[in-house]
Amino acid sequence: MADIIVPELAESITEGTVAQWLKQPGDTVNKGDYVVELETDKVNVEIISEHSGVLQEIKAQEGDTVNVGETIAIVNESGQAAPAPEKAEEKPEAPKAEQPKAEDQPAQPAAEEKTGGQRPIASPAARKLAREKGIDLSQVPTADPLGRIRTQDVESFNPNQAKQQAQPQKPAAAASKPAEQQAGGKEVERIKMSRRRQTIANRLVEVQQTAAMLTTFNEVDMTNVMNLRKKRKDKFFEENDVKLGFMSFFTKAVVAALKKNPYLNAEIQGNEIVLKKFYDIGIAVSAPEGLVVPVVRDADRKNFAEIEKDIMDLAIKARDNKLALSDLQGGSFTITNGGVFGSMMSTPILNGPQVGILGMHSIQLRPVAIDAERMENRPMMYIALSYDHRIVDGKEAVTFLKRVKELIEDPESLLFEA
Repeated sequence: MADIIVPELAESITEGTVAQWLKQPGDTVNKGDYVVELETDKVNVEIISEHSGVLQEIKAQEGDTVNVGETIAIVNESGQAAPAPEKAEEKPEAPKAEQPKAEDQPAQPAAEEKTGGQRPIASPAARKLAREKGIDLSQVPTADPLGRIRTQDVESFNPNQAKQQAQPQKPAAAASKPAEQQAGGKEVERIKMSRRRQTIANRLVEVQQTAAMLTTFNEVDMTNVMNLRKKRKDKFFEENDVKLGFMSFFTKAVVAALKKNPYLNAEIQGNEIVLKKFYDIGIAVSAPEGLVVPVVRDADRKNFAEIEKDIMDLAIKARDNKLALSDLQGGSFTITNGGVFGSMMSTPILNGPQVGILGMHSIQLRPVAIDAERMENRPMMYIALSYDHRIVDGKEAVTFLKRVKELIEDPESLLFEA
């Protein structure tokens, strides 16, 4: 027998939640096979088996919290699953009764799973949504011909209706008692927060309680950037196989402004200020479990194409829940773009322990005074800098934001920044 244990995940992570088992008792397991997916505070991690054999026992169910070093499953290296002898004993007693069940398996997998105690067939996204809503997948009906439960099945599932169908002898009582009621008889639904959502919530509150956070604003005329991008985007894509977006311009501008205002590229450790001599820029990305901030490493040493490729790769990994812990650690400053969702203005919250974060917003056509006599409609963007006032003074924050504005409004000047 060999144990599958929770390995060391990262220096700051000591536990995780079992998201889904990729192997079931009785399944053959080869060394290096992924057997279980754990959800941690930052990313999902797939655990491999260090042994070959048959998965004999699962010691932690989906939704359970497990600690680093804990045994969560047992592999029988002899290649025989524990349930096998029991099945062999049952067959002589009722051989004819066993045959119809075997025949029904390929035709009605969903029905068999819901009555036979096996795990329902469901997509990973459907399983995750069911966990969040507290729904038993064995109760979810599906129209899929193969019996596979999809996210739309979980979304449309009504637990109250299922309870009523399960208890037909008391239809009136079931209909009069919803899952939960507030005072006044209003129905509510409780959804358990995922581990990552809890972590996001706790850290945002912690930052607001420990940092002297302040936000300053400015606006940027995006005319020149948009014209340059329009002029160069086709050739840029042909040469680099990646689109030229706004994020590379802002990343370059932020790095240049940080070099002039180093206290925004720092953090506080006890009674010391740690000035960082590197420029690892976090780019906030929307992921299924909430906002994450993967890091573009050494942004000061990369050209526009390299930055755009890094951002694209990190965004894809975030969308597919494939970010590694190393993708999220060690950033020195963060950029968040609420404009992609239509935000016109906001005050971004610091990504601790960093002391600065730049917020980008929607581009809106607004009348702008060109001189004392002329007005023009220009594509304008509000930008916001939130900073920790404990080590960053207002003068430095305003200077930083003004420098970003100047560089974006004259994008060719970014070519001459060291």
